[in-house]
Amino acid sequence: MSASSEPKGNRPLLGGALQYMQHVQELLQAIVETQQEAIAAAACAIEEAVRQGGMLYLFGTGHSHLLCEEGHYRAGGLAAVCPVLSSALMLHEGAVVSTLLERTSGIGPALLSRYPLRARDVLVVFSNSGVNAVPVETALAAKERGLTVIAVTALDYSAAVAAGPSGRKLAEIADIVLDNQGLPGDALVPVGTSGVRTGAASTVTGAFLLNAILVEVVCRLTGADEVPPVYISANLPNSADHNAQLVDRYRTRNPHL
Repeated sequence: MSASSEPKGNRPLLGGALQYMQHVQELLQAIVETQQEAIAAAACAIEEAVRQGGMLYLFGTGHSHLLCEEGHYRAGGLAAVCPVLSSALMLHEGAVVSTLLERTSGIGPALLSRYPLRARDVLVVFSNSGVNAVPVETALAAKERGLTVIAVTALDYSAAVAAGPSGRKLAEIADIVLDNQGLPGDALVPVGTSGVRTGAASTVTGAFLLNAILVEVVCRLTGADEVPPVYISANLPNSADHNAQLVDRYRTRNPHL
């Protein structure tokens, strides 16, 4: 055992890590117990959209943008999915600036205008707090264009903080709301007596919810003898032709292919 992995004092080995894993397991179980109706509603809306030739668009700012890429062009993933991406609203071009921008009014509608949205499409907006200007105004703009809007947010967090410039919160706007069961501030594990917490949960819970929805959609779309409209890992046999057909099918609706 290395010096860095030895317990210190009476603290158990991996005490912090085990606390985090326990909290995450509890959140995931709470999602299973409380969000099945919302997952079914989301899957139904997306299934209907895809059957009518529509698309599922995914949007989030900051770390929430990771969930947009989670659903895009990956092995086992639904092909009719397009992320709505803006580098300025991510983190790699400047984390401090991106935090300011996601609170700035007017950006969301302009961002959506870059994508070929149609009234039969669905937009999932990931926003843990559910109050920042860009995700809220993006949801409003999508509804004005006739899209079904699905929110993935933390309702307890949203209730504990003030609304942004629009005066509205994401959960008030969305047609369907999925609660990731997160705490205000996102972090789960208290550290010392300072009141500070560590160990964010929203990426784990958001990916859990998104993939549960997408799996349900694929299962509903696919008959017993049909090949499901999902991408296959590029390392598997026959994947190139299979994936190329799906790319050709959705290229005009997804500028990121």
